[in-house]
Amino acid sequence: MRSMLLALTLLLGIAMPAFASPSDNTLRIGLREDPDILDPTIGGSYVGRIVFAGMCDKLFDYNTNLDIVPQLATGYEYKDPTHLIVHLRPGVLFQDGEKFDAVAVKYSLERDLTMPRSLRKAQINVIQSINNIDPLTVELVLKQPNAALLAQLAGRPGIMMAPEAAQKEGADFGLHPVCAGPFRFVQRIPQQKIILERFKRYWNAKAIHFDKLEYIPIVNSAVRLANLEAGALDLVEYIVPTDVPAVKKDPKLRIVMDTSLAYNGITFNTGNGPDSKTAIGGNAALRRAFELAISRDALNQVVYEGLYTPVAQANPPSSQFYVPSAVPPKRDIKAAQALVAASGVKPPIPVTLLVPNSPDLLQAAQVIQAMVQPAGFNVTIQAMEFASSLAAARAGNFQAYLIGWSGRADADGNLYSFLHSNTGFNWGSYANPDVDALLDQARQARTVLARRAVYAKLLTIVRQDMPIIYLWSPKNIVGLQNTVRGFRQVPDGIIRLQGMSFSK
Repeated sequence: MRSMLLALTLLLGIAMPAFASPSDNTLRIGLREDPDILDPTIGGSYVGRIVFAGMCDKLFDYNTNLDIVPQLATGYEYKDPTHLIVHLRPGVLFQDGEKFDAVAVKYSLERDLTMPRSLRKAQINVIQSINNIDPLTVELVLKQPNAALLAQLAGRPGIMMAPEAAQKEGADFGLHPVCAGPFRFVQRIPQQKIILERFKRYWNAKAIHFDKLEYIPIVNSAVRLANLEAGALDLVEYIVPTDVPAVKKDPKLRIVMDTSLAYNGITFNTGNGPDSKTAIGGNAALRRAFELAISRDALNQVVYEGLYTPVAQANPPSSQFYVPSAVPPKRDIKAAQALVAASGVKPPIPVTLLVPNSPDLLQAAQVIQAMVQPAGFNVTIQAMEFASSLAAARAGNFQAYLIGWSGRADADGNLYSFLHSNTGFNWGSYANPDVDALLDQARQARTVLARRAVYAKLLTIVRQDMPIIYLWSPKNIVGLQNTVRGFRQVPDGIIRLQGMSFSK
């Protein structure tokens, strides 16, 4: 009955009657979007990472203070700056019964490094070779020192996949993923739900208190809220700021809100196929004019109740890698018009802005559309289902793309794959040899201070080239039923199930 009512709600956008805590011990999590493919090597969506947290443990993870802690690993040490030794947890099984060991680690990392369309390759391409010292010890031999590698192994590159299943499924592994996490994959109904079941032989079974998980994508924020209020959802991973008062006044619900590592911005297609051959794609001065026509403060107030933080870089102010000199410029229409006039391109300059079809992003796009019009830009908004928009971006089928990144604790995870030429998330194929060199240099710097100095130099160039206009850093705003206990908010926004339960 509950699932039938939920389906009706999704179709009609109506509220539902309230439910008690589920007797079937199923946790239902509302997602803002439907994830892309559930393959850790080629998947690229933030909500996909939330699902992976239910299915797939990593070598390392983050705690609430963003300290890197062991998960499938038990520890590590550097034999020297280019030889990383990783010790593995004994007695771990994949969900198909296959043993987790050094062979599985070598397989998973090599799959990330070699598989066509891999989005992980650029994140761990410093690895030159992988040696299995014994069944529970792996040596990673690096091409050069890399300060960001351990942080990458606490992200998707650290997800371990069952070798037999991955080899059997090949490119279709994402349709039937098998990992070493607390819940095993059961079924996916696109645009409706992803169902996971408790893996009873999970190595940390004592920390898992649900029998089943359902991840339910609901793009419309009002419908997500209605389902939470009605009890059809137990947790919503993203409550938009305008809905926060409604959750706070409902005695059955609570809000958990904190800073995030994420950013939202506009990525321009500067070199990826025919859609890059536009005035704005080929002219950095026009992209700077586009930025000058936007008031981040007004955008934040209109769309996000002033709760978000305007930014002009990938790392939020809370990050140890934040560069204080890279601050958002004030809106300056006259300066924007002057840049347009100097470009020689006659306005109105057409720009098609690709936008995932969530209501808040569409509203943000409409505000941007109105803001840049006086500067000489004629923006057409192209709304698209989220996973389809990612596919379009990867194929180069966009001029400008309003898209977010969930963020990483280490700055390399926010910059390298987006700005280094020929890397996985560099949708617009931006290329600048000086930027490439600085990104590589930052990986080899040994201290945060030294790395931040390199990123300051990098941002000076990027602010001129403007391949991405960084706009705002959001907050993690999670809505929960009061019956859900043990939720721990981590700045990366990922929903970790260990220790969570329903109240008795």
